[in-house]
Amino acid sequence: MGGALVIGAGPGIGQAVARRFAREGLPVGLVARSKETVAAAAEAVGALGVRAVPLTADVADETALRAALDEAVGELGEPDVVVYNAAVIRPDAVGELPHRAHLDTYAVNVLGALTTAAHLLPGMALRGRGTFVVTGGMPEMKPPYVSLSLGKAGVRALVELLDTQYGPSGVHVATVTVGGAVAPGTAYDPEDIAEHYWRLHNQPRERWEREVTY
Repeated sequence: MGGALVIGAGPGIGQAVARRFAREGLPVGLVARSKETVAAAAEAVGALGVRAVPLTADVADETALRAALDEAVGELGEPDVVVYNAAVIRPDAVGELPHRAHLDTYAVNVLGALTTAAHLLPGMALRGRGTFVVTGGMPEMKPPYVSLSLGKAGVRALVELLDTQYGPSGVHVATVTVGGAVAPGTAYDPEDIAEHYWRLHNQPRERWEREVTY
């Protein structure tokens, strides 16, 4: 069993999703930029009685990200479900960020997801099954969040492209679009949001959804 692989396993949605899949008995690979973050995620998953594989990588570093993905596959096998949850979330208005800062943000918000998909989805397609879910956002673009709005628009386009390419081979590609700030005990509680990732993974093919807006 390849289990689940969560890229962007920080507190909030990433760790909630990891725990949700772990409660179903799936081993979980976890990727985060800091050792402290991924160690905390692995401890929470391990407490549920399943194997956790903690890995560190900056998703904006293509070489490091691909190496972490290879290590996850080496430890757990080809994943049954991959969740890309990494993002740079910050307020910035039109013209406020320099060109380089926009590129760095886009590398995390979109290109890391593209790299992950390019690395793992061909294998899923060969097996004829698998789930790839990206955490989306910004159902409506917001001028105070330009880089995030651009990134989440890119994610939506990427999911559509991947679904077109890999969906016919049996790979369910989808996005969970979160419309507000995530925090426990609020309307955007990460534990509630995590249920949608599990639901998408278990949808029968004839009922596949490409986007869930929360």
